[in-house]
Amino acid sequence: GLLVLRTNPDLLVAVSSLTCDPSVAIAKDSYHILINASADETLHQVLVNQANVLPGLLKNIQDPEFMFSDQICTVLSNLTRHRPTCLTVAKVLHQQEVSVAQLVDMFCTEGFNKMASLHYLGPLLSNLSQLPDIRTLILEPHRCVVQRLLPYLSYEASATRRGGVIGTLRNCCFDYTCHDWLLGDDVDVLPFLLLPLAGPEELSEEENEGLPVDLQYLPEDKTREQDPDIRKMLLETLLLLTATKSGRQTLKKKNVYPIMREFHCWEQEAHVISACEKLVQVLIGDEPEEAMENLLQVEVPEELEEKLRKADELEEVEQVGETRGKQQIQDGWIHS
Repeated sequence: GLLVLRTNPDLLVAVSSLTCDPSVAIAKDSYHILINASADETLHQVLVNQANVLPGLLKNIQDPEFMFSDQICTVLSNLTRHRPTCLTVAKVLHQQEVSVAQLVDMFCTEGFNKMASLHYLGPLLSNLSQLPDIRTLILEPHRCVVQRLLPYLSYEASATRRGGVIGTLRNCCFDYTCHDWLLGDDVDVLPFLLLPLAGPEELSEEENEGLPVDLQYLPEDKTREQDPDIRKMLLETLLLLTATKSGRQTLKKKNVYPIMREFHCWEQEAHVISACEKLVQVLIGDEPEEAMENLLQVEVPEELEEKLRKADELEEVEQVGETRGKQQIQDGWIHS
């Protein structure tokens, strides 16, 4: 079906026009076609240029009574996954005078649209935050965007919403100049990142006292984030915050290591364990040399970068193999 659409772009133009059909059933099916089409990167340029879907989508998503806002969020999330189309979406957002702050307002306002959950605004924000200009807007202190997003890291009703928020934060943490602000009292991001990774294990009194208050003496029924991909993104965000010397000092001072130690014992997913071990290595390792204190600024020689890339690819293959082996044992294909 996607091949047919790829070779007959006029069909997508027609489908886009049918999203305005007076028949609810036809309009709904048309949006679902756009969702499936936007999942294919090769159709992105057709959708944004020939079908010109963006102005209508962005206009309707702002309507609190529009019944297909969730479908629109999904289409926009798909279109922004890849940088070229993400740039186009950001440009049209600016032209339509739809700010990132407005999207965050919609995302954070409970019941903004009583006919839609708007959960997929989370992945949309995450995708948009791959662009430096968008990150700058999100990180402007007077906008309080980050502070408004943080509570959704523990939003139990939707893994999509949680994942979108942590993806946004992770992208923002590539900007090391904001680390001190994020870890400082104005934002205090650390407890929000650690709480989903903390479990009910009993820590010593000394370990508890060094932790942020929200992490001390957690109850016996405390559970961890259930989605392994979100757990991995949380760990990657913490690792990015250790890129600067002040960030490393803060994470060590706040006793992050005991939480990671217990998490490592609990975690079963190989790719998440690997991410945890990388963070622990930084937390317990020696400080880098003076010229290499900022890990995001260190220039890696090409031959070493290639060697590290191959090591990562090998690790990924081994993790996939391990996961498949576990699945086969569970399904009874291999009897242990």
